[in-house]
Amino acid sequence: MTTASIQMIRKEGEKLTTQGKGKYRSEQTKDKISAYLYISPFFIIFAIIGLYPAAFSLYLAFQKWNGLGEMTFVGLQNFSVVLNDPLFWKSVYNTIIIGLMGTAPQIIIGIILAFILNQAFLKFKNTFRAMIFMPYITSMVAVALVFGVFFSNNDTALANYMLNLFGMDSMNWKTHEWGAKIAISVMVFWRWIGYNTIIYLAGLQSIPKDLYEAARIDGANIVQQLRFITIPLLKPFIILTVFFSTVGALQLFTEPTVFLGASAFSRTEAMTVVMYLYRDAFSLQSFGTGSATAIILLVIIIIFSALNTFLTSGIGKKRKEYKA
Repeated sequence: MTTASIQMIRKEGEKLTTQGKGKYRSEQTKDKISAYLYISPFFIIFAIIGLYPAAFSLYLAFQKWNGLGEMTFVGLQNFSVVLNDPLFWKSVYNTIIIGLMGTAPQIIIGIILAFILNQAFLKFKNTFRAMIFMPYITSMVAVALVFGVFFSNNDTALANYMLNLFGMDSMNWKTHEWGAKIAISVMVFWRWIGYNTIIYLAGLQSIPKDLYEAARIDGANIVQQLRFITIPLLKPFIILTVFFSTVGALQLFTEPTVFLGASAFSRTEAMTVVMYLYRDAFSLQSFGTGSATAIILLVIIIIFSALNTFLTSGIGKKRKEYKA
């Protein structure tokens, strides 16, 4: 075989190799394009419904606009108006108080309920789990009707009847400073306790049963098992629920609006930050201050979420013991 023939064979081989690589790369590119096309609807919907409104709200925070006329750039004036408004700080106070009263007990009682529902001796477990989770899927209209009757201003209402049993006077729950907060906190607790309980129950079922059996052999009672086994191993689930509860509490809007009805935005006893934002934007037609309130609320949520996550991350850590 001559040298020219060998060179020709090599060229043909290199040509075929290059064509194969090109075909492989083109197929790989097609697969990538197909993958992006399959997931593109989510990103398109997210950009339209989530990203664009957020960016537009950030832009509006520096504008003066009533929703119809021309926008006027005002810089940080909207933030100054909001931060110097006593009603805004009142709404922040209401939001924090209602959030603490409505969500903090969920963590403690949710863990206890999940621990009970996870016991082997309990009968009709599925029935109790469905009953506890039922408030979460109940319509807010039905919730408002039930709690409207429960916290009615009449002496025959269940809440006032219970107060009278303890020698206290009846209360106007929708106009009283603490009455409105207590009623809304009870609504929040009743609606979300089942959600947290189910999450904790899922976490409990991931804990090996051998740990509880070993603890019982060592003489640990139920309280000690809950303290030294359940809570430390539920730490990731507790952090998750605390984070969601913090964000949900600071965004509280539905419960107070539905419970207070027509007077929700005209009274200050239970006005939350989101209600203040809604009132500025859609009642007073001040979209600039409303958007500024949304930005401030975002900062507040980040601060409180980081703080609560940091505090709950210390659950289950053992203190160092130093021997003398």
